[in-house]
Amino acid sequence: MTAAVSLHQVSRHFGPVKALDEVELEVAPGEFFAMLGPSGSGKTTCLRLIAGFEQPTAGGIEIFGEAVEGVPPYRRNVNTVFQDYALFPHMNVIENVGYPLMLRKLDKAAQRREAAAALELVKLSGYGERRPGELSGGQRQRVALARAIVNKPKVLLLDEPLGALDLKLREQMQEELKALQKTLGITFIFVTHDQGEALSMADRVAVFDQGKVMQVGAPEDIYRRPRSRFVADFVGSSNILPPEFAQSVLGERRWASLRPEAIHVVPAGEGVSRLTGTVVSRSYLGSTTRLGIELKGAHIHAVVPSGDDVPAEGARVTLGFAKDALHLMESEG
Repeated sequence: MTAAVSLHQVSRHFGPVKALDEVELEVAPGEFFAMLGPSGSGKTTCLRLIAGFEQPTAGGIEIFGEAVEGVPPYRRNVNTVFQDYALFPHMNVIENVGYPLMLRKLDKAAQRREAAAALELVKLSGYGERRPGELSGGQRQRVALARAIVNKPKVLLLDEPLGALDLKLREQMQEELKALQKTLGITFIFVTHDQGEALSMADRVAVFDQGKVMQVGAPEDIYRRPRSRFVADFVGSSNILPPEFAQSVLGERRWASLRPEAIHVVPAGEGVSRLTGTVVSRSYLGSTTRLGIELKGAHIHAVVPSGDDVPAEGARVTLGFAKDALHLMESEG
């Protein structure tokens, strides 16, 4: 099967800065693919190269098997949704959505018909005559989405589109975006620095750091089996444990990852584990309480359900976890 988007050893340099460094990626047709990483990691540069707003310094990009180096954005079968919406304030909603169709010189009746259908997909039927300034942030984001899909692109690029929304609305839009992608059946490539967004929405995730792709995989694989210390810490803030710790538990001297929720915390002396430590911090998070626990040779975070008895700071506790919860990593980076 021809990939929707392929990047072959793609680099993008800005003077001495390597924004992207020999990136190799393939995105499948109809896939919801997330590019995840901190600011400056290269994920947005990668998106801009696919969109055609930037050109690679080296390497090749293909969209459904066609090389697109040098092809301008308007000739690529992709559309982009930006965080700032980029709506025209002097146009009403249906004119904003129909603008790409006007550029294609469709007649006005066809523009309104297609724009109304796109608005129905994003749950904004009846809003066509309003101006962007009369809408909430979430509604403006839906208008931007409708405008991006009205041309029926093969690939939709989303550059941190939910970053300006409050938490509750962002969670609602995550669900709606995923449902919209399933309805349309087109490829979504979503850039975010929020690991919760990436894990909850994407079929696969690429984790970026310093211009390189550190790991690509299904959300569960990225979370449960990180290849490197960077991925383990960035995706879910795992406990990164030194080789000596892994050797004492598994007999193999390698850096290891242990997720806080995999740890069972009981008062010292209970259970069969030999790992005991002292609670040095507590952070209430609503459904859970996060504990900082000082062990001999390691500092570990664990989470305790809020309905359970939560040890006080200074309490001695025993830690238990399944051996397969301690994941040995391939790379020290």
